[in-house]
Amino acid sequence: MPLQLGTENKRQVYIVIALFAVILILGGRQVYKMLAGPSTPPRPIQTAAASRTAAAVPSTLAGPDAQKLTNAGIDPTLHFEKLAQSEDIHYAGTGRNIFSAQSAPVAIETPIKSARAGAPAVTVSAAPAIPTPPAIDLKYFGYTEAPDKSLQAFFTHGDEIFMARTGEIVDHRYKVGLIKPLSVQITDMAYNHTQTLGLSAF
Repeated sequence: MPLQLGTENKRQVYIVIALFAVILILGGRQVYKMLAGPSTPPRPIQTAAASRTAAAVPSTLAGPDAQKLTNAGIDPTLHFEKLAQSEDIHYAGTGRNIFSAQSAPVAIETPIKSARAGAPAVTVSAAPAIPTPPAIDLKYFGYTEAPDKSLQAFFTHGDEIFMARTGEIVDHRYKVGLIKPLSVQITDMAYNHTQTLGLSAF
């Protein structure tokens, strides 16, 4: 059985060929327009706001035109005599030549007196005096003897009474030293100052 290609209906074949031709023509025109570009430049779109702004500016605010200059009066000739005058200038100062390393420095005169009128004389202040530590305000009013023959001293500081051995701290500040029946050594740890307190009446 012979293979049928569908060419028996000639009318359908002609319609398909016509469609391909139309598509080919339209596609060719579009490609040509894209490559060739627009034949006439597009007209600028003027908005209504821009036209109103241009119309709102009066002609009296435009101002006069600027002056146009020409180069008709310019002389391009070189004047060598004027150039020679500027080149022949030599340094002829009377003081130090700042462009020469061998030039002697200028002597600066010593001022006769101070430039400040009525300036007070400069006095050298003495070294600040070392502050003296305050007196220890503890009162030693008695002692007691422990079974090991060591002494415990009794102190008053204001309304408070303390009992301390040698090496102990009284009122977070005073360190008790050597305790004797009639005196005791107290060191003020804030000033590193040692003072001997005598026995006083309570």
